[in-house]
Amino acid sequence: MSTTPQSIAETKSKTGRYLTFRLGQETYGLPVLNVREIIRLCPITPVPKMPTHIKGVINLRGTVIAVLDLRAKFDLSKADFGDRACIIVVQLTTEDGRKNLIGAMVDAVEEVIQLNDESIEPAPDFGGSQETQYILGVTTGQDGVKTLLDINKIFTDDFSATRPLADGAANLQSEVLG
Repeated sequence: MSTTPQSIAETKSKTGRYLTFRLGQETYGLPVLNVREIIRLCPITPVPKMPTHIKGVINLRGTVIAVLDLRAKFDLSKADFGDRACIIVVQLTTEDGRKNLIGAMVDAVEEVIQLNDESIEPAPDFGGSQETQYILGVTTGQDGVKTLLDINKIFTDDFSATRPLADGAANLQSEVLG
């Protein structure tokens, strides 16, 4: 039996706490250990020549971080963000061990839930489609299906997420623009 990256990932425990949030009518979850904070929507400075799902950068207490619109990233319907919209700031670790902060715009944050491996089912099989690459698994509850997202896969395929966290705002801005 060959070991693929997917089969290795499937053997890792997914037990833990997940922050759930809404994108449109659907509920998603991220591992709480990756979440650094949740902030209100604030002015976002656009950066030229970025993909449409990268909205720009914000200054978070002296650190400039990139902000992605998860609705646009997942090709979901476009709509204006409402009163409960916010930015989830997540921390990623690059392959070389450096820490990066990145923001994800969502419609609303819901709750933190505790899940164990038995309550998490694998991503549905859509006939070999690569569209499940961001899905860690799914869980069901009284309020429907929650899709658990693989935070590293979502953000590391964007070149902006693989850049190191700069010491100052000017350094990171020059990296993003450069």
